[in-house]
Amino acid sequence: MHASQEIGKWKRCYTTDFDFDITSSFEFHVNLSAKGYRSLIFSGDHDLVVPFLSTQAWIRALNYSILDDWRPWLVNGQVAGFTRTYSNQMTFATVKGGGHTAAEYKPDECLAMFSRWLSNVPL
Repeated sequence: MHASQEIGKWKRCYTTDFDFDITSSFEFHVNLSAKGYRSLIFSGDHDLVVPFLSTQAWIRALNYSILDDWRPWLVNGQVAGFTRTYSNQMTFATVKGGGHTAAEYKPDECLAMFSRWLSNVPL
């Protein structure tokens, strides 16, 4: 194989391309919402990293009015989660059985959710 027998000093070849961290998206969301952009916020109900209750608290802090209160949304006749619609064109949805990366755990449900939202069809 003719591999070198000396390993040499190990050094990290990649650290990061980011100049800064965004600690909160709150102000960005408020700004874009005020400009009329629609938003879809979703959480897997099995997310242990950012539980959906934390997402709800973040949404509550926005102080948007509720237009359509909690109701199930379905995929193939089965409950895929629950949704609530707010003023400022914001939709919040839970993904039943979804973890932190909901689409990894529930790809069919997340595709249906996103496709409906893109098409401006209620979940």
